[in-house]
Amino acid sequence: MAKKIRKDFNETIEVPETIQTEVNENVIIMKKDSNELKKTIEREIKVSKEGNNIVLSVKKARRIEKRKFGTAKSHVKNMIEGLTNGYEYELEICNVHFPMTLTFDKSKKEFIIKNLLGEKSPRIIKAENNVEIEIKAPHVKIKSYDLEAAGQTAANLEKITKVRNRDRNKFQDGIFITKKPGRSFV
Repeated sequence: MAKKIRKDFNETIEVPETIQTEVNENVIIMKKDSNELKKTIEREIKVSKEGNNIVLSVKKARRIEKRKFGTAKSHVKNMIEGLTNGYEYELEICNVHFPMTLTFDKSKKEFIIKNLLGEKSPRIIKAENNVEIEIKAPHVKIKSYDLEAAGQTAANLEKITKVRNRDRNKFQDGIFITKKPGRSFV
């Protein structure tokens, strides 16, 4: 059986001048204006800063290190993209049987869903930090410079309105993601 050859992987990611970066061991901190993102990279991957670039490297990588290297590279690119352009998710409120209402309380940072399938008590869910919400029925827009916060908020909204123990062909009520960054489902 042939022995597998382990390779070294290096990637230099250019960071725009408008974004300030810091690297402390395996923690990357990026700031632009008042927005700040922090990401901890796996310890197998060596992270360093050279000028205005971030360098990721791994020595004699096995399959697991290759995967972690690719994930770290994607995280850094997502941080840069989020701070320069931002991310936006679009959701749609669908109701067939009962007129459902969705409100957002900015002071408590929580969504309140009333009258889903005729329920008397409202469903309440917290929004992630660093997220801007825009509700114009039947559309909801979630914007953020943090991809994970925006995605998690959208997923939580979709998950809390999932209909269970009923025929999905008949009960199509809920809040559904219709557009993600890079993809559209409509």
